[in-house]
Amino acid sequence: MALRIAGVTIPNHKRLEVALTYIYGIGLFRSQKILEKLNINPDTRVKDISEDDGNKLRTEIEKTHKVEGDLRRDVASNVKRLKEINSYRGLRHTKNLTVRGQRTKTNSRTVRGGKRVTVGGNKKPTAQTT
Repeated sequence: MALRIAGVTIPNHKRLEVALTYIYGIGLFRSQKILEKLNINPDTRVKDISEDDGNKLRTEIEKTHKVEGDLRRDVASNVKRLKEINSYRGLRHTKNLTVRGQRTKTNSRTVRGGKRVTVGGNKKPTAQTT
């Protein structure tokens, strides 16, 4: 039986503790806290979980935690709000640059694009014939 929580199919072969992190908005720490609250062994494999425990997990996550679509929508609306009020962070989001104060003179190539080549910076000296 494939366990589905908040519209996400949880992988069967993984430990429950790790498998819950496949849901957007649940990391390892939150996953551990949820399992601790419900008294479910985190070392159990998803395929070995009882149907009763699966239902408890599903209701706990969907009722008490903001995950998947709702969370994505909130994050998108927060970014949109920053852009609309023309805040510094909003402008950084608009330009697809780093937002949280990271260095961009060097590093951050993933965000800024490929290697920059300066004019004449890569020339090799020509061989002189006399």
